[in-house]
Amino acid sequence: MDTATPAVTVALHDGTSVIAESGQVDARRHGELLLPAVDRVLAEAGVKPDALTAVVVGTGPGPYTGLRVGLVTAATFGSALGLPVHGLCTLDGLAYAAGLDGLAGPFAVATDARRKEVYWARYADARTRVGEPSVDRPADITAELAGLPVAGAGAELYPEAFPDARGPRYVAAGALAALAAERLAAGQELPEPRPLYLRRPDAQVPKNYKVVTPK
Repeated sequence: MDTATPAVTVALHDGTSVIAESGQVDARRHGELLLPAVDRVLAEAGVKPDALTAVVVGTGPGPYTGLRVGLVTAATFGSALGLPVHGLCTLDGLAYAAGLDGLAGPFAVATDARRKEVYWARYADARTRVGEPSVDRPADITAELAGLPVAGAGAELYPEAFPDARGPRYVAAGALAALAAERLAAGQELPEPRPLYLRRPDAQVPKNYKVVTPK
């Protein structure tokens, strides 16, 4: 599952292929849409929760609130069902999906970080990230990514900075699951499900708020 972008996406993978998948784009309803999507995917596949063997969740980078929905839900499933919970960078899943769509490396991935910024990373190919994810203004990385195709909604939002924007716009849980299954089958250890925030949340407690006490 992944909620690090406006897409609320869930998939069920049997270790070989995706057997059911759901995706809805709504940046304001992650909490409302995620669990119904999980139920829908399990029902479509005819699988009960106790048949699950692991959970993989996108760790971002992404906006604080949306990202937390997926991470907390994944942790709850893991705790309730006694399952291992693995994290995977959302940008890695998007890069993998771009490779499935035929995009060959090198290239970059960029998602919307709001505040006129993007979360981005560079890739040697669909499976190999170069460096750590970052958050920057598009104009500040135009020269660094010059000549590279850039996949993701972040690229589409700023065509002046990323003239060679490509799809897919958002990560799909099916691609995230397929990448995780591939890495696990190869004996690779997946990261802990810790969020990649890269910056402080948009909502903060005011510094000089008025305290009202009862008389």
